[in-house]
Amino acid sequence: MNPRVSVFRKEHFNAAHRLHNKAWTAEQNREVFDKCNNANYHGHNYELIVQVTGRVDPETGFVIDMKYLSRLIRQHVIDRFDHKNLNLDLKEFETLNPTAENITLVIHDILRKLIDPELALKIRLYETERNFVEYPAD
Repeated sequence: MNPRVSVFRKEHFNAAHRLHNKAWTAEQNREVFDKCNNANYHGHNYELIVQVTGRVDPETGFVIDMKYLSRLIRQHVIDRFDHKNLNLDLKEFETLNPTAENITLVIHDILRKLIDPELALKIRLYETERNFVEYPAD
């Protein structure tokens, strides 16, 4: 028997953003996004949890080498997102509103291309202590 097991890696990054829909009026943006529509941006201390699920390799005892996973997250997510203005510094958000939902989808897309397709990948992103997003949603 080779059961499926989930492993988790927790990281964090700090970033600024502005929630804004260019097709809307200033009033519509303020009404929907409130303080998050601040023209001078605002920031969050994001907590990122990456979950990888798969069968335990009988040779290593790992689902995935956690040092490898940590390095992937650091090189491809943290180094790109940390202490950045998401609207201005990341090409993914030139036309995509950097909501927690969209940030989570972008991170998933980045990591999905780098992790063995046999392994399931789930991203959980805490924007605040009480607000978080998870993708994929089960």
